[in-house]
Amino acid sequence: MIIGIDASRAALANRTGTETYAFEVIRALTAHTDADHRLRLYTPRPPAAEWVSSPFVETRVIPFPRLWTHFRLAAEILQNPPDVLFVPAHVLPFISPVPAVVTVHDLGYRHFPETHTRFQRWYLDFTTRRHARIARRIIADSTATKNDLIRFYRAPAEKIRVVHLGVSDTVHRVENPAAVPEKYGIRGDYLLYLGTLQPRKNLSRLLAAFAQISAEFPAVTLVLAGGKGWHFDQIRRQIDHLQLGERVLLPGFIPEADKSALLSGAIAYLFPSLYEGFGLPVLEAMVCGTPVLAANSSSLPEITGNAALMVNPLDTAAIAAGIRRLLTDPALRQSLVAKGFRRARNFSWEKTGAEIWQILLEAL
Repeated sequence: MIIGIDASRAALANRTGTETYAFEVIRALTAHTDADHRLRLYTPRPPAAEWVSSPFVETRVIPFPRLWTHFRLAAEILQNPPDVLFVPAHVLPFISPVPAVVTVHDLGYRHFPETHTRFQRWYLDFTTRRHARIARRIIADSTATKNDLIRFYRAPAEKIRVVHLGVSDTVHRVENPAAVPEKYGIRGDYLLYLGTLQPRKNLSRLLAAFAQISAEFPAVTLVLAGGKGWHFDQIRRQIDHLQLGERVLLPGFIPEADKSALLSGAIAYLFPSLYEGFGLPVLEAMVCGTPVLAANSSSLPEITGNAALMVNPLDTAAIAAGIRRLLTDPALRQSLVAKGFRRARNFSWEKTGAEIWQILLEAL
């Protein structure tokens, strides 16, 4: 049996959430391959140096300038069809002559349409509606996403499988992390957000909340680390408007090699996101021994259990109060750290890969 996988996201060198998912799932699936069960990875570009290595894994580089999944990948599987096609990043080709399995990560655009461009909303709605109809199996990152697929697209519950994500083995607690924060100009105590800087991460309310309590904690800075997303300029304007100046740092994209130390050095990780299909960063913070403040909505309560301080993401005062509690209550921080370590042990990419492997076999 040949399992074809769209590895276009996994092949990228600078990986964020979806790319990390694709890469780690492929690595985990590789452990299940043998002479009778092979992987065929499709990508439009040569993969980054860090890649899977197995005699039962074949990589096919098939360049194409635009709409690679829809047209070039579609043509490839028409000419040389695998037994089943797995797309870990939300978009199936226009034509798939074989059973298809697709992961839908979240439907945040249905809950908060204003945080996406008009084209993004149309495209995500079109592709997700199509997946609900034609995919043999749909993998949802959380029960929250499964329920959204049923609610908004009437996707048959029997074709949806919930598979939680894991935490990369490169993410770990760093005992003496100071050198990495200093590398990015971060000195002293800091609160950390790490992820793409875009509207659905609720950074506007996070900045407003920090402004409310910043005078009480003059030695604490807020670090918004991550690549620039849609409406990034609005973040800069709000920082200026709130007169936060040097109290907010924007170090940009953080490579994987520096992530653990940056997380480990923070007083707390702040993630009051408007909507998440899973919320991988909260688990990464827990693994690094960093207390977490997270939104009490979407999938985040499902993922964090009782191991995070939960707040209403639409209530700026509640976010501010949560940050204040974390800064003033060391016993609370210690409790969240201990609970976080225990909670994170429930999630692994090996478990994720084993569950997806069974779904791929089931799809046949």
